[in-house]
Amino acid sequence: MKLKLFFLLAVLNLSISGIAQTKAKEVLFKVEDEPVYMSEFIRVYTKNLNLVQDESQKDVDEYLKLFTNYKLKLKAAKAKGFDQKETYKKELDKYRKQLTKNYMTDHTVTEALIQEAYDNISTDVKASHILVRLKDNASPKDTLAAFNQIKALRARTLKEGFDVVSKAIHNGETLFGESLGWFTGFRMVYNFEKVAFNTPKDSISQPFKTRFGYHILKVEEKRKSRGSCTVKHIMISKSKDSASVAKTRIEEIYKKIEQGEEFEALAKQFSDDKNSASRGGLIQEFSSGDLSVPEFEDAAFALEHKGDISKPLETNFGWHIIKLEKSTPVGSFETLKSELEKKVKRDARSQLIETALIDRLKTKYNVESKPEGLSYFTSILTEAYYEGNWSLPEDFKGDAVLIKLGNETVSNTEFGEFLANNKKKRAPKDTFETSVENAYERFLEQKLKTVEERNLEFENEEFANILTEYREGLLLFDLMESTIWEAAKTDSTQIKAYFETNKEDYFWPKRVKAEVASASHKKVIKKVAQLMQNGVSAEAIKKQINSNGAVNVIFTTDTMAAGHQALPKAFELKKGVSKVYKHNKGYVVAKVEEVFPKTFKTFDEVKGIVMSDYQNHKEAMWLEDLRSTYKVVVNQEVLKKAKAQIKKL
Repeated sequence: MKLKLFFLLAVLNLSISGIAQTKAKEVLFKVEDEPVYMSEFIRVYTKNLNLVQDESQKDVDEYLKLFTNYKLKLKAAKAKGFDQKETYKKELDKYRKQLTKNYMTDHTVTEALIQEAYDNISTDVKASHILVRLKDNASPKDTLAAFNQIKALRARTLKEGFDVVSKAIHNGETLFGESLGWFTGFRMVYNFEKVAFNTPKDSISQPFKTRFGYHILKVEEKRKSRGSCTVKHIMISKSKDSASVAKTRIEEIYKKIEQGEEFEALAKQFSDDKNSASRGGLIQEFSSGDLSVPEFEDAAFALEHKGDISKPLETNFGWHIIKLEKSTPVGSFETLKSELEKKVKRDARSQLIETALIDRLKTKYNVESKPEGLSYFTSILTEAYYEGNWSLPEDFKGDAVLIKLGNETVSNTEFGEFLANNKKKRAPKDTFETSVENAYERFLEQKLKTVEERNLEFENEEFANILTEYREGLLLFDLMESTIWEAAKTDSTQIKAYFETNKEDYFWPKRVKAEVASASHKKVIKKVAQLMQNGVSAEAIKKQINSNGAVNVIFTTDTMAAGHQALPKAFELKKGVSKVYKHNKGYVVAKVEEVFPKTFKTFDEVKGIVMSDYQNHKEAMWLEDLRSTYKVVVNQEVLKKAKAQIKKL
């Protein structure tokens, strides 16, 4: 599923709107007899101009090739009948239901929930809770017992103290007493969050329910949100060295920072966090709780001014030094509104929006909550309904109209089938009237949403565009999976043949086993180079050069290829002591003990890479076949107009 979602995101960058086609006049090109309009191409090109990383794709002619390939694949998918597959239809229906959630909403309720969400993310809460665990399908008897138990526990906390009771009752299975630390909006399930932010400091909440069971909580502290921050860091991993060696190394690096050496240069040379080292230690912006490393977060947020640097600190990942780049308070409501709306519609708050939506749709379609026709269903219901084996009687009056939804009518048959297919087997008995009314309410909600969803394509152009993008994206995923990806996995003979033909592309580059010394002063590195020439070991050099508590030189020992972070670009990979190089605002010299020549990799070493390359090769050959099968004709005059319009953007 993750692969499919990733592919869809990529495909959506080349997708086009069905509605836009009806409005366009000028045909840019045709695939057989199917026109593709200039307006479609311009819309897609401009939409994705800032998203593509490959500069060649910003060239209109190159992008046109990608676009025609996209259309050729769509043509092939439909020719193979992929759009008629049941699995495809089910997948599309699932995506459609997800999409409609963004367009079927009650704006008044949504706005209120967005404002509440903003207020919550602007505050941090520190709380503890007691939970009486309850299964989702718990019986009314068990539910009542859990509720009475949490009430009794609350009474105990008021007398004995929350912490005392929490520790006494915790068993980690049915009863939990836990400190939750600091959290902000969207960190907890909505019911829990709502109670936490509405409970005063030092107070114990009333019992409340979430999907986990019944809770009470105590709010210990509240504070203004710390916002987010961006930092750089240098990390020495404990997994790479022993704890003591890692600590010594981070202290050496910190000493060099104190001596005035540039943080970023040291990060590039020595940090074990390879993801950030090349960027001078820069890591992605984060807020409280994002990293799940409290010590790191606390140290980062404790830095007040840009450029402030922490002392070395230890986490589960290793030793760190942190430099503050930017501290950002929580943004304004208007700035965050769009993002918050998306979050609100994804969590339990959406149920409140759903209820408001149904009420709005009832008004829009002028539908009755309890139509007169329901009495007929009450009259035909029997005790068999509660045993799960009830069915519609032979003389069922199915043709009668039960309700009207705008211009559409709903017959007794539709509700009758719903009632028969949703029998309450072994459920607690209600009266026939209550059972019918409850079933009708569920049926009406489904029907209202179905009608509204169907009308969305005609009433909301944006919705129609996005739905088309999903439709085509899913179609192409199925096509690529069956034609290229899965096929390539089984082409073992062809993959090996591809490797033999292109084996010179797969090799280990020339590498060296070396000790690299780094210093900020040329005078120091020259002395180190002389000591290396005289055969003095790295440890002995460090003791001699790093005197009186100063860290003037740091060594890095590894097997390195050209481009290694410790080596300058012009470094010669040859045995012996190198010349002195200027590197990362400092100087380096290396003692190369051994040189490993370029060697070709075996098939087993690069099997995954070869398979990926083979898939790309297979896809290129397949596209050539499609171009032979389906004629593509580009209208050059219209293409000139498209380029002119794009140039003005």
